[in-house]
Amino acid sequence: MKITIIGSGYVGLVTGACFAEVGNDVLCFDLDEQKIDTLKRGGEVIHEPGLSPMIAGNVAAGRLNFSTDADFAVSFGDILFIAVGTPPDEDGSADLRHVLSAARMIGEKMASPKIIVDKSTVPVGTADRVRATVADALAKRGQAMDFSVVSNPEFLKEGAAIADFMRPDRIVIGTDDPQAMATLRALYAPFQRNHDRLLVMDCRSAELTKYAANAMLATRISFMNELANLADHLGADIDQVRRGIGSDSRIGYHFLYAGTGYGGSCFPKDVKALIHTARQNNEPLTLLTAVEHVNERQKHILVEKICRRLGEDLSGKKIAVWGLAFKPNTDDMREAPSRVLIKALRQKGATIIAYDPVAAKEAARVFHHEKIDVTFAESPMAAVRGASALVIVTEWKAFSSPDFAAIKNAMATPMIFDGRNIYDPAFVRAAGFEYFGIGRR
Repeated sequence: MKITIIGSGYVGLVTGACFAEVGNDVLCFDLDEQKIDTLKRGGEVIHEPGLSPMIAGNVAAGRLNFSTDADFAVSFGDILFIAVGTPPDEDGSADLRHVLSAARMIGEKMASPKIIVDKSTVPVGTADRVRATVADALAKRGQAMDFSVVSNPEFLKEGAAIADFMRPDRIVIGTDDPQAMATLRALYAPFQRNHDRLLVMDCRSAELTKYAANAMLATRISFMNELANLADHLGADIDQVRRGIGSDSRIGYHFLYAGTGYGGSCFPKDVKALIHTARQNNEPLTLLTAVEHVNERQKHILVEKICRRLGEDLSGKKIAVWGLAFKPNTDDMREAPSRVLIKALRQKGATIIAYDPVAAKEAARVFHHEKIDVTFAESPMAAVRGASALVIVTEWKAFSSPDFAAIKNAMATPMIFDGRNIYDPAFVRAAGFEYFGIGRR
């Protein structure tokens, strides 16, 4: 099939590369000329394990191309995926300017019937707005052409997006058009040969499904974080509690890890957008509002622990930070807990030496923009030399089993604040460190 992906960001590139991987002809379109030029030259515009070689292989095979030509992009694909950003507005709502601009572009340039697929995460009712926008653009041209609008939300985890797309848990399709449904079923057939993973529903239910999924996962995270803070006061170990409740098949183990709060491009934005939608409909989501509040507080929990041990004035203290991205296997710094932590520590006078195996370049850009002074180390060991404390913020695998003896000898004070509970408290303490976890007694 011939597919156009409008928007060559995280979702668009993964979607385009994976569709090309199974034999489709794919064109990724974007207005950002620098991004498209980088992609044409084989450069990397986002970090996602496995994505760059997949793009390179399909470009070499002639199945994947990139363009900034809107006329060509709309004419190329029989199926047009809208995969543009929906950043949060000041009131928490999703900003649909890019989505509706893409819809308008399609209506202004299409010359044959199209299936238009909303891949972006959008509020309930967006498919109707896209349909109206395309119809309006066609009417202004004096044209009448068949087209369908389908909701097909993505469920990709950063750091595992290729696997999620190639081997999905489910494929949600929102449409009432049998022909569009048949086309999308054929398009997704290579990704569900083992068993049927398609869930067909109306557009509004599909749109709400995406928000509901992320809101549920965010709720589990905030629940465990709040419980971990209580465990600190009660002398309980939240990791043992996690094992105890996770063994219940009704609950399971996923997303039950206490830490420094969720971040990234999805959970914070989608929780805010769903809260806003509920408020607009006079049906406030009290639970989800609390989830967001707990998460914002949790991003400060390590600062509180550090200040309780080292004092409110951290002048002259060198703090080593391991991990900057909001999660492992990505360079995404959006809403990352490290940003809140480092800003607060700098305001209290601390010197920050940070290390991240992938996100250092993006972090440097972010902190420079925010006028926050951070020194970046070339290795984990370089970061801890002379440090008064080591703070773990992102659970990269490379941090899982370090040389604790070497770290202790390098630090001014052997002290670890483990924001992801990746170490055994007893083991670390036996190695001669003061250890502070999240809900770890």
